[in-house]
Formats: sequence, structure tokens, C-alpha cells
Amino acid sequence: MQRTYELMFIVRPDMAEEDQDKLVANLEGQVATAGGTVKNVKELERRLRVTEPVIKFITVRIDEEQKRLAKVKALRDAKVRGKGTRAAAAEAAAAAAAETAATAAADAPPVVTPASA
Repeated sequence: MQRTYELMFIVRPDMAEEDQDKLVANLEGQVATAGGTVKNVKELERRLRVTEPVIKFITVRIDEEQKRLAKVKALRDAKVRGKGTRAAAAEAAAAAAAETAATAAADAPPVVTPASA
């Protein structure tokens, strides 16, 4: 399984736009050199650490989060399609109660009211 990372970095606000573009191109080149995937995060982080204009950076592994979100979505979709466990149980209980009430009404003697004269 291939790991997926997200990298965010903050540069000095006085850095020129063209220098920012060069920095991004340099980092993209580093990733492309590694085969288009982040294989050596430590090397990328080392380069960010020694690059003077970079103030802060963070690298986050997001493939585990994507896997967890996919699992939650699959569970939610299953509940919507099958109305979920609780909804199905409540529906079955309501049907049973309606059947019991219908049976009781059919077995009950008719109610006779005296006619007023």
C-alpha cells in the first residue's frame, strides 16, 4: 500500500513571489526524483529545515485518515440502504404491535350501546 502525505510550509512574508515559485519547484523536483511519491520525508524535512525562508512546516500522513473516512462512509451508506439496525428493529416492533392490536380487536366482543327512545 502506498502512503500518502500532505506537506504544508510557511515562508517569510517578505519573500518574493518568484523565489517562492523556485522553492516550490525545488521541492516538487525532490518529490519527482523520489518517483513522484514521498519516499524520503526525512530528506524533504531536512531541506525545509535548512532553507532559510521557511519559517514552519508540517508533514502529515493522511492515508490512514482516508481509510478511516472510507470505512465510516461505507457504514453510513449501509445504514441508509438498510435503514440501519435501530430503524429496522423499531419498524419490526411497530409491525408486531399493530398485528397484536388488530388481533385483539378482532377477538373482542362487539360493543352494544342502548338506543335512546
